[in-house]
Amino acid sequence: MVAELRDRGIGFTSLHENLDTTTPGGRLVFARGRVGGRPTVATEEVIKAARDLLPDPGRSITSIAKLLGVSPGTLYNHVPDLRELRADAVPRQLKARTE
Repeated sequence: MVAELRDRGIGFTSLHENLDTTTPGGRLVFARGRVGGRPTVATEEVIKAARDLLPDPGRSITSIAKLLGVSPGTLYNHVPDLRELRADAVPRQLKARTE
């Protein structure tokens, strides 16, 4: 739609994103609708596997991340309840030992 406006000599200015296609810099930022950043490595399968492994107190977060081929930060970013999953594992282990 913005390309059509440009072809007709009409500029586009977004007030929320501070974007102005009437300037060379604004056109560069808006070019081709591409999204920047690295592609995500946290697929649904990786997240599911992490959720399955996290309750095991014998495995560290670092070892789980290494096993899955991601960084520990990726697990923290993509598994919002990671700390709860880890915390729930300890009481279960203690209960198993007392029974």
